[in-house]
Amino acid sequence: MTADHLHWGTPGWTWPALAIAVVATVLLVGSYWRAPASKSSRAAAALLKATGLVLLLLCLVEPLLSTVRPKPGANLFVVLADNSQSLAIRDGSHRPTRGDQLRTLLTDNARWQERLSQDFDVRRYLFDSRLHATRDFQDLNCEGDSSMLMTSLRTVSDRYRGRPLAGILVFTDGNATDPPGPDFDWGSLPPIYPVPLGRDRDLLDIRLGHVAVSQSNFEETPVTVRATVESDGSARQPLVAQLLDEQGREIQRQTLTPGDGNESPACHFQFRPDKTGVNFYRVRVIAESELSAWDDPSSSSEATLANNSRQIAVKQDSGPYRVLYVAGRPNWEYKFLRRALQADREVDVVALIRIAKREAKFEFRRRGEGNVNRFFEGSEQEGDEETERYDKPVLLRIDTADANELRDGFPTAADQLFRYDAVILDDLEAEYFSQDQMTLLSRFVAQRGGGLLMLGGQESFIQGNYDRTPLGDLLPVYLHGPLEQHADLALRVTLTRDGWHQPWMRLRANEADEQMRLSAMPAFRSINQAGGVKPGAAILARASLPDGNAVPVMVAQRFGAGRAAALLIGDTWRWHLGRTEPQPEDLAKAWRQTVRWLVSEVPRRVEVTAARKTGDPRTAMELTVDVRDEEFAPQDNASVTLEVTAPGSRAFKLTAEPAEGRSGVYSATFVPREPGAFRAVATAKAADGSEIGVHETGWTLDPAADELRNPRPNIDLLTAVARHARGDIIDAARLDQFVRDLPRWNIQVTEPRIVPLWHRSWVFLLAVACLCAEWGIRRWKGLA
Repeated sequence: MTADHLHWGTPGWTWPALAIAVVATVLLVGSYWRAPASKSSRAAAALLKATGLVLLLLCLVEPLLSTVRPKPGANLFVVLADNSQSLAIRDGSHRPTRGDQLRTLLTDNARWQERLSQDFDVRRYLFDSRLHATRDFQDLNCEGDSSMLMTSLRTVSDRYRGRPLAGILVFTDGNATDPPGPDFDWGSLPPIYPVPLGRDRDLLDIRLGHVAVSQSNFEETPVTVRATVESDGSARQPLVAQLLDEQGREIQRQTLTPGDGNESPACHFQFRPDKTGVNFYRVRVIAESELSAWDDPSSSSEATLANNSRQIAVKQDSGPYRVLYVAGRPNWEYKFLRRALQADREVDVVALIRIAKREAKFEFRRRGEGNVNRFFEGSEQEGDEETERYDKPVLLRIDTADANELRDGFPTAADQLFRYDAVILDDLEAEYFSQDQMTLLSRFVAQRGGGLLMLGGQESFIQGNYDRTPLGDLLPVYLHGPLEQHADLALRVTLTRDGWHQPWMRLRANEADEQMRLSAMPAFRSINQAGGVKPGAAILARASLPDGNAVPVMVAQRFGAGRAAALLIGDTWRWHLGRTEPQPEDLAKAWRQTVRWLVSEVPRRVEVTAARKTGDPRTAMELTVDVRDEEFAPQDNASVTLEVTAPGSRAFKLTAEPAEGRSGVYSATFVPREPGAFRAVATAKAADGSEIGVHETGWTLDPAADELRNPRPNIDLLTAVARHARGDIIDAARLDQFVRDLPRWNIQVTEPRIVPLWHRSWVFLLAVACLCAEWGIRRWKGLA
């Protein structure tokens, strides 16, 4: 603050004035020394007369008060008012809304505004999702769907950088949708003086807290939605939580009862979407007694209903996922696997089953014998040129897409193998594959990101001689060590801690039912041995041998971009044959969940993702598309288009451009203009115009729910803003005093001001009052 100084206008009259004062004092003392009155009366009269004479004598030296003040109109001062929906909250049933209080403070005839305009060049702004100028705040409607407080302060500071900005007076409740981060530049801001609006008391509000969506491989309930419920000022009454689909139809409903402690109630929905792809749902909660308020919001007693619901996006990639099953001989495992997956519309299983092994190429053959494999001797195909030779295995292809698929046996090129999402190997020795095919399988998992599952059997794992092969390297178990023979095995499977944490390993909704299921499972009698579990692999299930040693049953690990698993039991079909009434189809369900786990994270040739460029829900969405060629290497010469469907079924077409420094990645920017649900479909085409693939993603925009996540005024944020920006919290009741004191603060552009004290009316009136009071005392006490 600036200091005031007192100067003498006519210092030459100082000594004469002092002389007159001394003489007057002597005469005054002498006249009252022997006056017939009490000492107190004489002292009061003398003091009053002396004061009046001193004030009159000061006119001789002309005392001048020297100060500085802001040069009128030279300094800028910004008045910033919040225009978001949180200002429509009513703090108490009979109180005006925060917006009504703000309108009263910002009226044109407010004295503080008139005084502020006398000293400063006042600039007025409203802010919600953006900053916009206003003349008189008449367009304040409190309908903005976000409160970009920190962004608006930074924008104002940047706009007037280098100009004499004395400060910013900001009217808000502090519920900012863009809270400052740890790297926020406070030093660039001018002094900020927040005026808090609203109060905590008498606030009645029920709202959704954190909403989380998770997906699992559970067959009945693959999607889980969890939401916490918070409340302020509400009685402990039952709450109703609902899950609605895009058409507003109720899918599930739950009744919540608030607890006695500080714990917030939570709703928990589990459901299966009607269709794959991107689906949108809405979670909402309200007091059971106010269910009708969804149709008539004005009947609700809550502060706002905007934070009672939230829209969510659920994305389930559609198939068909293609799984290649390769077996060394026909067996029951494939029978039950195929039967189980026929019920899954999103999974296609293609089988390549060897029904006869090849013979040694140089085996001695009698004269007259042909080159046909003995499997076809005596059949109509014996003389067919297409019939397999004796030095080739006889393979049976099942459920192939066309006559050429797998015609030459197991794929030998990446473009043939990489069309599948997962490979299952069953009862097949390593000698079946060439070295190049095993290397290709390793690339399929590590580079393609596919899933590999090896099943137990007579010629799997150690018995199949996979040790020191590319396939042995990617499996999660070691394939060396002695083979131990165990008779009369009766293996009971139990889940490990890691197994309990994997939804696809569980077949029941709760632990008690799952334990009961495991205890009712039939005993298995065949298991492949492993030399140990590799570091980083997880044992999901185990069983006990007769000697008491536990052996792994199901082991899985990440390998490059994909995953590999080993199911060491060789007779899972016993599960079906030994089934009991409570679990008639558990084997089929287990196969479906296991295969879904194998393909759940396998990448597509085209994948699109959406992410906000900043934390602001109103900022542009960055749509990123990854495009891969047939060998799943980045493809740079593709053309990528995006079709975004906004609320109201309005469609926008965008062209994605190659991302700088990222091979095979294309990006585009979409700016949402309204809240709601958005879908984006990416289509990628090769240089020759052929389609590479199509992929879909979606997101929701609900800025009002984000802003009103907590309707209570955020005084802590406003206090932090004032402290860091060298300002102060200003109570609305003392706005006039703040504006009067503002010119005394450090202002950039000032001018000197000289004020003659004698020209002040209060000085003359005080002198006359003192003399009149002295005369009154003399008349009263009879001293005249």
